[in-house]
Amino acid sequence: MEEQQAEGEQEYEFGAGILHVWRRQLKLFRERTGMDRAELGALTGYSAATIASFEQGRRIPPPKFIDRADEVLDAGGVLRAGKEDVARAQYPAFFRDAAKLEAEALEVHVYANQAAPGLLQTEEYARAVFTMWRPLLDEEIIEQRVAARLARQEIFSRRPAPHLSYVIEEAVLHRPLGGEAVWRGQLEHFLLVGERRNVEIQVMPLVRVEHAGLAGPFTLMEMKDGRRIAYTEVQGDSRVHTERGKVREIEAAYGSLRAQALTPAESLALIEKLLGAR
Repeated sequence: MEEQQAEGEQEYEFGAGILHVWRRQLKLFRERTGMDRAELGALTGYSAATIASFEQGRRIPPPKFIDRADEVLDAGGVLRAGKEDVARAQYPAFFRDAAKLEAEALEVHVYANQAAPGLLQTEEYARAVFTMWRPLLDEEIIEQRVAARLARQEIFSRRPAPHLSYVIEEAVLHRPLGGEAVWRGQLEHFLLVGERRNVEIQVMPLVRVEHAGLAGPFTLMEMKDGRRIAYTEVQGDSRVHTERGKVREIEAAYGSLRAQALTPAESLALIEKLLGAR
């Protein structure tokens, strides 16, 4: 147990170190050219405040910014060379492999039973989740984790659009993590995202007498090459499953969950009802 914890800490420190070095390089290349943050922002399509967030580690730069910054700052490929490492380092060590797969998947299907799925979380909700994390996270790490979670949501702007589906326990809808305002904002976000043609949100009612998801939360992904992959996680112990037998078992459970849950239309109606009741 202690060895696993030490290994996880080392992996996190390695990832944090990569981000620290990269953002220092960005600032040095910018200052070498004599540009201020507003000028770099104008050339890359971002505000001066966002450039400051990149340089100070409060936000994770997306790949398109890294490519453009390398070009306009004449960095000779130095910034671009760190693009993949920056993308991986922004996540906790136990989630890095899954994050890479998720970003490339044609389909993502999620069963969530404790909190809103990461891809559907608002910024305020995500910050509340990481603030409650145990053991406690430093403020800088919280902001890094929030930025990484929001960066994952670029999947919604991908073309062709991936197919995304969710089965969410009704208890999640009643759990006001972060307080009333954060809770309302999260439910309203469910409604907004649920209107997308490529997204289906279903709620598993508390009153169901049959339930196929008692083994815990999971994510299913289908890749461009036809591979089907499952990801499971509990208490920071994560597994990426590629063996067909195991993936098939989880796929069967998800099929049953979708049949047992409310339909997407019924689910959004329930969310609207909860919002109207408070």
